[in-house]
Amino acid sequence: MEATQKKHSAGETVRLLRHFVPYFKPRLPVLALDLFCAALTTVCDLVLPLIVRHITSLGATNLEALTVPLVMKLSALYIVLRVIDTAANYFMQSVGHIMGTHIETDMRRDMFAHMQALSHAYYSRTKIGQLMSRITTDLFDITEFAHHCPEEFFITSIKVVVAFIILCGMNIPLTLIIFAMLPLMVFFSTKFARPMQLSFRHQRHQLGEINAQVEDSLSGIRVVKSFANEDVEKARFEEGNRAFLGVKKVMYHSMAGFHSVTRLFDGLMYILVVMAGALFMINRQITSADLVAYLLYVTTLLASIRRLVEFTEQYQRGITGIERFAEVMEEPITIADLPGAVELKEVKGDIQFDDVSFAYADAAENQPEVLRHINLHVKPGENVALVGPSGSGKTTLCNLIPRFYEVTGGRILLDGEDITHYTLSSLRRQIGMVQQDVYLFSGTVLHNIEYGKPGASRDEIIRAAKLAGAHDFIMQLPDGYDTYCGEHGVKLSGGQKQRVSIARVFLKNPPLLILDEATSALDNESEHLVQRSLETLMKGRTTFTIAHRLTTIRNADTILVLTDEGIVEQGSHDELMAKRGTYYGLYRLYQSEEE
Repeated sequence: MEATQKKHSAGETVRLLRHFVPYFKPRLPVLALDLFCAALTTVCDLVLPLIVRHITSLGATNLEALTVPLVMKLSALYIVLRVIDTAANYFMQSVGHIMGTHIETDMRRDMFAHMQALSHAYYSRTKIGQLMSRITTDLFDITEFAHHCPEEFFITSIKVVVAFIILCGMNIPLTLIIFAMLPLMVFFSTKFARPMQLSFRHQRHQLGEINAQVEDSLSGIRVVKSFANEDVEKARFEEGNRAFLGVKKVMYHSMAGFHSVTRLFDGLMYILVVMAGALFMINRQITSADLVAYLLYVTTLLASIRRLVEFTEQYQRGITGIERFAEVMEEPITIADLPGAVELKEVKGDIQFDDVSFAYADAAENQPEVLRHINLHVKPGENVALVGPSGSGKTTLCNLIPRFYEVTGGRILLDGEDITHYTLSSLRRQIGMVQQDVYLFSGTVLHNIEYGKPGASRDEIIRAAKLAGAHDFIMQLPDGYDTYCGEHGVKLSGGQKQRVSIARVFLKNPPLLILDEATSALDNESEHLVQRSLETLMKGRTTFTIAHRLTTIRNADTILVLTDEGIVEQGSHDELMAKRGTYYGLYRLYQSEEE
């Protein structure tokens, strides 16, 4: 994705942080306490040079004043401060990290909820492996980022400001020389931080590509083995894996340059203090005790700056995770409840297409609409079958009813009311779908049927399975209804999976039904069993049937023939056969293929 390869301006970084900062709001008391503890941990680092300076000064100028009780008092003071430091550090490392984990968890929750609301169109152009990477790996670094980002900046700010004030009290010229070096150190470190940030983005993107490739290959492992293409898949994986290696090499070169620059400036700062301090001592502008204190404060400053600069690496990882989080969260929800939408209840099943047109949002300018000016009225309880060549819009027309896609022209009425006036959840609860590609979740047969009505009792589930003609084969499974289906239901045959999906719809008991080539992938025996289940399911429900096997729709109330020109024929089987038009030709062709 191009978005993962661009550099961010300061304004773009602020935009990303706006996605992140609100997650601190529920935890402001914890954050405030964490920052207070961070301030306490700086006390020891700031007080120790003053204690050493005081002892050294007395030893050089007034040795009699340097008594054992004074040394013991100063030591006791430092030990007390160190105990406070230990307790504060424990809080930061435990509760502070837990705060970061809560933020990561909340972000993952919101991202998953947003993903659930995105349209079919989004998933048709997005790799699932990339999304998996974003919701797992990309958010791992959020915990460290959320905890350390405010903490590190706060600690460094305190140390720099307090050290500057204390050192100015000793020698202003030497202090200004030291602090003049800090911006140079930050500047050159940042020069190496930018390519490091870019390499982190590339790494995350390439990891998402690997996840997508692995997910694709393992999901289709049976196809891979059936074509003996294991070597092809290994070669594809090796290509992505090598690309990931290349990205990691670039990242580590950037990191090496980054850390080497900080080490170089460490040495320059120390020698600068020693040389300048020695010159000031020669001119009697600074005492030996002050020089020792300067060296200790420079050590503290360098440790803080180094820690802050090194945190840039963690910061880049965190901001990259936030960036990829923001990309998903900024994806617009194109299909949502309109203001004032109401719950759909007591559905009769009267459906009307009023001059409906539809085109995909990402279609080329010269690409024609999938559906153009469709007018159709389906009465309650009527069984309507849709036939026609592939790509004529049969599935698209049905997908407009539950608003998987929005019409680009006209409107769809349910019981005389525009379907956009109903809430999405209540509309879709009234529609049952049985598709050719059955999806069963990784779980038991019982749980897969229960998905049609979460919380249903075992008796309700068994009753639905019996209506779907699935009870007998389920009872023959090793653990009956508690049999594990396997990933995507691989432990069941195609006919068995289809009957489980029909049982799921029976349990849902919707007044509207969409059958999308529900038997086209089955053998003759399975088709017969499933067709009987479907006929039971269709009774008393308004039904749209997309048919591949035309013999299964002979008893439909109305058959619609769709082509690129729209609905070209409409009527019962006998009426359309008598016309000897498009349907007649399709039916005769199907019969000849069956023979």
